[in-house]
Amino acid sequence: MYMKRKMSISLALLCAVNLLTAQPWQQNDAIFNPSGIPSLSFSQPRFADLDGDNDLDMVIGNIVELPVCFMNVGSSTSPKFQLNDTLLQNVSTLDAEMAVFYDLDADGDLDLIAGGYRGLTLYRNSGTAQVPIFPERSDSFPNVNAGSNPIPDFTDIDSDGDYDMVLGFSESGAVRLYTNTGNAQEPIFSELNSTNIGDVGLYAYPVFGDLDNDNDIDLLVGRDTYGFIYFQNNGDSANAVWQQNASVFSNLGGDTYWNSPDLTDLNGDGKLDLIYGTASGPLLYYRNTGTSSIPSWTANKTLFGGVIDVGGASSPFFFDFDGDSDLDMICGTQLGYIKYYENTGTVTASAWKENSSRFSSLKHSIYSAVTLGDINGDSLADAIVGDLNGNLYLHVNTGTGFSLDNTHLTDIALGGLSVPRLVDFDSDGDLDLAAGNENGNLFYFENQGSASVPDWVEINEFFDNIDVGSYCVPTLSDLDGDGDYDFVTGNLFHEIQYYENADSIWIEKPETVSGVTGGQNSAPAFVDLDGDGDDDLVIGNYDGTFNYYENMLASNEIVSIKVPSEFRLFNVFPNPFNPVAQILFELPKSAPVTIRIFDLSGRQIFEKHWNILPEGKHKCFWDGARAASGVYIVQVYNGENRQSVKAVLMK
Repeated sequence: MYMKRKMSISLALLCAVNLLTAQPWQQNDAIFNPSGIPSLSFSQPRFADLDGDNDLDMVIGNIVELPVCFMNVGSSTSPKFQLNDTLLQNVSTLDAEMAVFYDLDADGDLDLIAGGYRGLTLYRNSGTAQVPIFPERSDSFPNVNAGSNPIPDFTDIDSDGDYDMVLGFSESGAVRLYTNTGNAQEPIFSELNSTNIGDVGLYAYPVFGDLDNDNDIDLLVGRDTYGFIYFQNNGDSANAVWQQNASVFSNLGGDTYWNSPDLTDLNGDGKLDLIYGTASGPLLYYRNTGTSSIPSWTANKTLFGGVIDVGGASSPFFFDFDGDSDLDMICGTQLGYIKYYENTGTVTASAWKENSSRFSSLKHSIYSAVTLGDINGDSLADAIVGDLNGNLYLHVNTGTGFSLDNTHLTDIALGGLSVPRLVDFDSDGDLDLAAGNENGNLFYFENQGSASVPDWVEINEFFDNIDVGSYCVPTLSDLDGDGDYDFVTGNLFHEIQYYENADSIWIEKPETVSGVTGGQNSAPAFVDLDGDGDDDLVIGNYDGTFNYYENMLASNEIVSIKVPSEFRLFNVFPNPFNPVAQILFELPKSAPVTIRIFDLSGRQIFEKHWNILPEGKHKCFWDGARAASGVYIVQVYNGENRQSVKAVLMK
């Protein structure tokens, strides 16, 4: 593993000899999810002490994979959850969309009861309370017609010393109570001894708990809509009488869908707290700050909070939209909305705050993708949006919002799932357009107009008819530091592919992105989020969340390379840039080097001199955070010759 050099730079230059052939990546998803708890589609959290240490562990059911287990490595009053990916390894995905844990055979350890596609399944614990093992028992609940994806919970509702069961049904939305006619060691549940409690519409998610501290058990139910339905038990501990009470949870779950609750004392204060999953995935935690008889709910956003989840099919793009010198995230989504997350941190330590209202007018069809850049020379970031239909839509930034432009891109139809990327591919100072589509193809539209009046013309076979499979999502960067754009693509099948630009010939190099994986509908985006001058990778996916891979390539690593035959200054990359630009040059022999930067008035704004640099390629970074937007001249002098290129700083 290479060590990465990190330093604060302000209108400064970093320079090093480099050209590595391998690209190490280190995954660090905490930048988008500081809690470490994943956002899983249609999440269903349930809590139990799975290792016998007197604190509550967590299992999150979902529709993507097996329920995911997290052991509490904190305490009963201050939980901290750590992934355990072996506990449920014997459980079938067809049996378990969600799971609860109760001692159904009174042997002192917790058994697993799962609801899944094949119905209701019991996995008796053949291990211990400290080290559970869950082999499947095939004759689980033979007299219960649970259907597909039932949601169970258990309590002793009639105070006879054994567990009774409630089931929430998927298609009907019924909530049904099954009285145990067996005993604590051998429970028996049947349709003959069951009663309906209520019908909540579709997909009932019931959980027991004594919410009014009257020594009988009440029932909270989530469902396939917003909010909750609370059935208060106004009977007694042996004879339940259910009555809906709309006040206790009236202000909760109103802005989330498919809420699946659990009631448990998560902070050890003797009162039941509320934790619930949602259709989009994030877990929501409300502490009971009232009493055990009259609960009052206060949001806790630290334990499970902080995760960024756009709801589905996240397709990120990064741009300094608010002009504060750090990169914000603009993201397409499954439902077609464009989400904007302002980076409220710094260039080296990102933090995110959603503020999407400015982009509300950019919605077209579903499965949107977006790119930003100044296409008309007014120093404002305009937007191009792709969607399910394969069209491209230009929205011009008016300063207060966006206005749809019906004069550009209207003749482009990519066939489905268009993903645009603005980039100055030919280094002529205007923005060209690259795009992927549903069939896995890449397209290139050269801007043959100007930086203020674009005219995008398709250049056929520019990408050599590359086909990445299905749903091509491109992102471009000079990853190998040779002064031209390379690209990485994601696709439908979790794959991340890298193509190096070798004099306009595209060469796939899988080893460069070795170890980088995405989810379904992988949507990569190059971005320097740690401010070290190289591009990291952010990957969106079908779940609506993000993975972050830090580029661990050492900026000062020296490797064997072919000695260049002449002094050469390459175009600044990227161009336009904001705020860091890469300056790449070659020396045929050791020489003193001076780099100067001028504005268009001829005023020198920076100079950096090296007494001697060795032969080879050199890559430097200029941070223009304190410079004004505009055109600059970058000049490199090797003691014998001067070469200059233009660089456009666009904030």
